[in-house]
Formats: sequence, C-alpha cells, structure tokens
Amino acid sequence: MAQVQVYSQEGRKTSKLELADSVYGIVPNENAMHLAVVSYLAAQRHGTQSTLTRSEVSGGGKKPWRQKGTGRARQGSTRSPQWTHGGIALGPKPRKYKVELNKKVRRLAMKSALSTKVAANEMLVINKIELEAIKTKSIVTMLSKLGAAKKSLIVTENADEVIYKSARNIEGVKVATVNTLNVYDILNCDSFIVLKDAAKKIEEVYA
Repeated sequence: MAQVQVYSQEGRKTSKLELADSVYGIVPNENAMHLAVVSYLAAQRHGTQSTLTRSEVSGGGKKPWRQKGTGRARQGSTRSPQWTHGGIALGPKPRKYKVELNKKVRRLAMKSALSTKVAANEMLVINKIELEAIKTKSIVTMLSKLGAAKKSLIVTENADEVIYKSARNIEGVKVATVNTLNVYDILNCDSFIVLKDAAKKIEEVYA
C-alpha cells in the first residue's frame, strides 16, 4: 500500500496514512483521463446558440420582381441569405455536446487521476480543517503553512459551508466534496488537498 504524510491544519506532520494501491497506486491510463476531461468540458457547453433561417425571419412573402425581362438576377424572396435582413444560411442551432462515457472508463479515469497526483507528490492529506467562522484569511494561512501551490483543490467528505465560503474568493482555489469530485479538477490543480476522512471515503467508493 502507498503511504502519504498526514498534516495538521497548521502544517505539522502528524501521522502516515496508508492508501489502497487499487485506487491510488495504479498505472495511469492517459486515454481514459483524456476521455473524461473531454466529456467534462463538453458538458459545460450549453449548446443554446441559435440563428434565424430564411423561414424564421419576418417578411419576404412577395417575389421582389418578376422572373424575366428586368435584366436583374432572379429572386424569389427578400429574405434569402444574400439579402440584407435575410436569414442565416447554415448557422448554429441548439444541440447537445454531451460525450457519453461508460462506468468502467469513468472509474478508471478517476483512479488514474488520483494515482497521478500521488506519484507526483502533489497530494496533501490533512487531518481536519477547523474554522471558527467564515474567514478567507484562515484558509490563506493554512495553504501557506502547507506550502500549497496557487492552484489548489480542497476535497471534503461532505459539503461544508464554512470551508466553501472561506475559500471561494481565493483565486485558483476550489472546494469540492467526494460526490462532486471530477477528473478535470484533479488534473487541473497543482496541489490536491484532501481531508483524511475524504481520502478514505474516496477509497471506499472506487476500491
């Protein structure tokens, strides 16, 4: 089993934590991680952009001029794409960008991302975070004592409003729970900060 150092909120070493190799110590599958990132980013797109075609713009019911004898090009409507105020040809329409992944690939991608962070020594396990009140300075101080990078992801076992609100105004810092954790956020951060209880919960879910 892989062992990681457990730190206190003040940055002191407290103990060691054994992590299951089946979750935190596998050989990372880059293809699975790539697919998971593509799927996540695609899901962020709303796909609501829409343009009006010639059948959707107002006007254009009458033929502008007769077919022959005027010397001008034949026209059937003033709302054809080449006309001012005409419809848009081949413009974007609402669509879904969703990329489906099966359960096995999603689990493999998550375990690969976790193993990547452990192998790179970018995973920091904290015994617990105790804040008396919502205060950004407390999180800033904690990150400084832990030597965390500017882009950090803090993972808690369950939603904690005090931690979330204390960290949400810090640039580059994001808070997630075990249930909302995703491959993109793990790979995108430079310091992967996980509470001890959350680390064991992740192990239970993905083992």
